[in-house]
Amino acid sequence: ITCPGVLLKDKQELYLSVFVLGQYKKTQCVPAVFPLFFQEKLVFEKAFANIVDPGDLVKLLEFDTAVLELIQLIPPVGKVLATYEENTRDFLFPDPKLTHGHRGLEREILMKRSPFFTGIAPKLRFSTISLISDSLLSSGRSHIQ
Repeated sequence: ITCPGVLLKDKQELYLSVFVLGQYKKTQCVPAVFPLFFQEKLVFEKAFANIVDPGDLVKLLEFDTAVLELIQLIPPVGKVLATYEENTRDFLFPDPKLTHGHRGLEREILMKRSPFFTGIAPKLRFSTISLISDSLLSSGRSHIQ
């Protein structure tokens, strides 16, 4: 995460919280100095029962929301400095113009600053890789995972 020219007043560590497909994960904490480097892979898996058509999966993902938050460990519960929200379909499968069709190519997004954050909006650089596979239920019907 980059944010040129911004110095954080509070020196407590920061982490990135990610909520995708109904699952919450967070990165390890890093020092409160930009640029912030999170060299981690967060893996989210979900089985969608009763979905056999990828088009139906796309529709479901359009109604789901992916949320990313930059959080600083300021007691008692931490302070959200910036957020990013997008429907899960667009988050996982961005416009082909942004990725040129290459798997895992880095993307950049601007996060929305919270009232606690002074300075320009942080820019997050990341990549996503999605895998959709069929699997069989014990009843013999297939579903998408």
